[in-house]
Amino acid sequence: MDKDTLYFKNSKSKMTNKEVLNKIYKALEERGYNAIDQIVGYMTSGDPSYITSHNDARNLILRVDRDDLLEEILRDYLKI
Repeated sequence: MDKDTLYFKNSKSKMTNKEVLNKIYKALEERGYNAIDQIVGYMTSGDPSYITSHNDARNLILRVDRDDLLEEILRDYLKI
């Protein structure tokens, strides 16, 4: 019997924060929400009900640390 170790790749590739935000933005717009207002509401309150469950957007946003995301957004805005 062959005792070699088998390795399996995770079929879900890790998305960047930017990719997550883009997907959430599109899902909110598809549902007719003001996407910016909804995302800001989530970012300031931490309440995931600001994010639609359409296209799994709510589950996606919960995988992202809000502090890390805010830091990344601020660094990009300030170009540092």
